[in-house]
Amino acid sequence: MIPPADSLLKYDNPVLVSKNTDKKSPKARPLKVSPQQPAVSGPVPPPPKPKSPSTDAVKQQTEEILNAILPPREWMENNQLWVQQVSSTPCTRMDVVHLQEQLDLKLQQRQARETGICPVRRELYSQCFDELIRQVTINCAERGLLLLRVRDEIRMTIAAYQTLYQSSVAFGIRKALQAEQGKSDMEQRISDLENEKRDLERQVNEQKAKCEAIERRETERRQVEEKKHSEEIQFLKRTNQQLKAQLEGIIAPKK
Repeated sequence: MIPPADSLLKYDNPVLVSKNTDKKSPKARPLKVSPQQPAVSGPVPPPPKPKSPSTDAVKQQTEEILNAILPPREWMENNQLWVQQVSSTPCTRMDVVHLQEQLDLKLQQRQARETGICPVRRELYSQCFDELIRQVTINCAERGLLLLRVRDEIRMTIAAYQTLYQSSVAFGIRKALQAEQGKSDMEQRISDLENEKRDLERQVNEQKAKCEAIERRETERRQVEEKKHSEEIQFLKRTNQQLKAQLEGIIAPKK
């Protein structure tokens, strides 16, 4: 693992925990061991005044709350385990002003977008909010725990919106695919109907051509029949006239 990137959250100096891969519990803060004093001959100095137990208890409780709210970060470097815990040093007004300046600087350096969805901007503001929680927790642990609830609620709400967005995107894609599939099916059906329409038009044209051919043949046949009938009538008339003339020629001399 590589060392973690710089963060707006204030950390103490990293502490070497182990030279092997066995990790110790990150919950406990490192103990500060003072170097052994050489033995001094002479009168024994009076023992130092003990600190107020209430102050030590409050400080230890604050450190435990800090470790619970903002867990220490750890990484491996050269087969050595390093742990870095959040700072328990109280902040001043200048620290808050410096935090604001650092936030603006990092937003500009990392080219975070001012509007819309931007993971970079969200990450930086999340780090800034964690730093504010750390500063508030040192002064008032209860207020820090309340801010922790607010932070977790905001993260849970954002996660819910992300899930809703992803599900809506998946639904939209699914509907788009269904619409595309339905469109292709409809286009295929339209093409089939157009082909069927062309086939029917071709059949209609063929039937019309057949009807016209039949009408022409019938017209020609009727004309031929009428002509033949007319010629037969004319022939019969001439025959009748001839027979009539012959009959009159036979009957006339007898008179």
